[in-house]
Order: sequence, then C-alpha cells, then structure tokens
Amino acid sequence: MTTSSVRVRFAPSPTGYLHVGGARTALFNWLFARHTGGKFLLRIEDTDKERSSDEHTRVILDGLTWLGLDWDEQPVFQGARLKRHQEVADKLLAEGKAYSDEGAIRLRVPQGEIAWNDAVHGPISFQGEDIKDFVILRSDRTPLYNHAVVVDDLDMRITHVLRGADHISNTPKQIALYQALGAPLPVFAHVPMINGPDGKKLSKRHGATAVGDYQHLGILPAALRNFLALLGWSPGGDKEIMTLDEMIQLFTLEGILKKPAVFDPTKLEWMNGQYLSMTAAEELYDLVAPHLEKLGVNGRKDAVTKAITAVKTRSRTTIDIARQVAVRLDPKFVELDDKAKKEIAKNPAGYKASLQASLEVLKTAEWNPETLEQVLRSLAEQRGVAAGQVFQPIRVALTGGTVSEPVNELLYVVGKEAALKRLEVASRG
Repeated sequence: MTTSSVRVRFAPSPTGYLHVGGARTALFNWLFARHTGGKFLLRIEDTDKERSSDEHTRVILDGLTWLGLDWDEQPVFQGARLKRHQEVADKLLAEGKAYSDEGAIRLRVPQGEIAWNDAVHGPISFQGEDIKDFVILRSDRTPLYNHAVVVDDLDMRITHVLRGADHISNTPKQIALYQALGAPLPVFAHVPMINGPDGKKLSKRHGATAVGDYQHLGILPAALRNFLALLGWSPGGDKEIMTLDEMIQLFTLEGILKKPAVFDPTKLEWMNGQYLSMTAAEELYDLVAPHLEKLGVNGRKDAVTKAITAVKTRSRTTIDIARQVAVRLDPKFVELDDKAKKEIAKNPAGYKASLQASLEVLKTAEWNPETLEQVLRSLAEQRGVAAGQVFQPIRVALTGGTVSEPVNELLYVVGKEAALKRLEVASRG
C-alpha cells in the first residue's frame, strides 16, 4: 500500500455534542491523512434514530470546521445505508457463515485465536470461544454496531482505523466479520483514553468537555488543536508549541502513546496564552468584540485594538483580554483587588501625593509611550524615589491591580483625557 492510498475516517454518533475525546481522535486521523497524503473521511453514525438529530450533526460538523479539520469527501450517513447492511447480512446467512436466531441473524464466530498487530499496542489476541456468536442483524432487520461499522469501512475502503482504546473489545468481533466476508483487515490503532486530572475518565464532573464550550470560553482553535494533539501523542523532544504544518510533518502512528492522557485545563489555558501572545491584535479583535459587547463596552475599533495589543501577552483567554480591555476603556470596570488595597493601606497619604505629583507633570506631557516614560522617570529622580514608586500608584489607580503592561504603555492605551480624570479621582480618594 502506498501512503497516498491511506483512507481514514472519523465516525461520530450525532446523539450529543462533539466531546474533546472525539475531537482528539478526529485530529489524529486528520493528521495521519495529511502526513501521508491520504484521505480523511467523515461518517455520521446516525442509526440510533431516537437520540440522533440534525442539530447534533451540525454541532459536530461546526466543531470540526472550527478546529480546522476538513474532510475530503461528502460525509456518509450510516442510517441511509440500511439496505446495504441487510444485503451483507443476508449474504452471510446464505453462505452458512451466519444463522437465524428468533428472527435475528447471528454470525458464527470461529473457534481459536483472533489476533491482530495493533499499531499502538502491538500484538493483541482473543479466543473465538470467549466471544461467542453475536447478532449482526436484529429481528426488525436493523444492524448492530459492529456489523454496520465493518460494512461501511469496507465500502469506504478504509485502510487504517484509528479510534479510542475503549474499542479494543469490539475489534475481535469486527475481525471475525472481515474474515467471514473474505476481506483484508485494515490497520487497527487504538489511541489512549483521556482522563481528568484525578486520573478518572474525562467527564462533565471535570468541567467543560465539549469543543463548543472551549470556543465560548475564549480558547483559540489553534491552541486547542495543539493541546489535543499532545494528548496521547509525542512529536519527540520537548517541543510543545507547534504550527499546523509542523504537526502534520511530525505525526506518525509510532508516536502515539499507550498510556492514558491527562486533560489539564491549566495547561490548556497556558498554551492558549502562548497563542494569544503570538496572534496580532487585529486578528483577535473579532474574537474579543462579542465579549466586550456582553460587558456593555462600546469602544472604537482602533482603541480596542490598541488595548488588545497591550494586554494580550498577560491573558489566558479572549475573555481575559476583554475584561482587561474593558478596564482600560471604561472606568466603571476598575475595582481595587486585595493586593492593591494592601499597597494603598501601607501609606495612603504617600499614594495620593504620588498621584498628585504625577498629575502635574502628565498634564503637559506629549502623549506617547516614550515621552511618558521619560517624564515619569524624571519625576522619580526629582522626588528622590525609585521609579516603581511613581509607576505603581498610577497602575493601581488606572487598573485596580498591581500588575499590568508597562505604565507608560498603560497611560497611552487609556488615553490622556481619561487617564488624567482617573488619576485625579484616585488622588482625592
């Protein structure tokens, strides 16, 4: 088989949202297809008519699109293939490889070893007598999962099946079907499960588990994609932040790990912060603007972009950015935090006096970062104090906190008129 003939698939069931575990499996399939020059296909397994819905299908497709995982052919809908599933089951029945049992059709599972060489776990084997004959078509003529999957994978010419390790127990049944149909086996690669920080299977008790949740929480698609890629795959070395092209180039089945991966939300936020730092403010504007609108902040685009530039390197999410931008554009969002209150309490009179002195020199200063820094450093020299003793009261007065971008940049972002007004209010206490 040439690498360009690789065909992989992601086969979600549209009975709920796109779980991060499913998204990670889709990503591994997509990366493998792109690495080999093969095809990434999508199959919607909508045979559960009561729980499946068009809305859930749309959520899954939108989630994959948001992550940048495009598929190469039209999605296959499993529910539309009922006649094909019935036809194959009837053929096995006619050939004596299956038999009727109370109206259902049951596959004859051969005795002896059923084995495969898993691309992740190595040799795995089961005994046919332990599996027992299993139903492939119910008495109402609807297919069981293992039967539908094999028929669809064969018809879609799937060469590699990359899926969660929870499917290992399904594999011997599917191999029995492949063998009954006289078909070659695909390469099976069972990727590690994803656990929460407590070591238990990732679930809602660990917090957000849907791709859509992270989109709304201010995570960038590139950051989530990079984070998910490292859940159960190692590119080698200590590399963590990777471009999409780098991930495609480095991704191999040999790099997939056996042990369960741990979904650490703190690590995801850190990684998102790295991506925010690398992303231009103009690109972030459209992601930040909706959060500002919810906060009731209506700043001009140029003012918002300038503020985004100032705060993005200290932000973990686009919601973080919006909150910090709001503080810089609207004084009603300025609220003293505990550290700021303690700092003022050390020397209230000194805090006010410093602000009053800063006000006097800032009133006549040219409003650009370079000049503002020079003016304030000169003031510190005149007063015989460290520059930080001039900068910090301004930072507290303008943001309510003790950490921000350099104070000269902060003043520039807030703007002359607004900054002087805030400093005056704060200096009066």
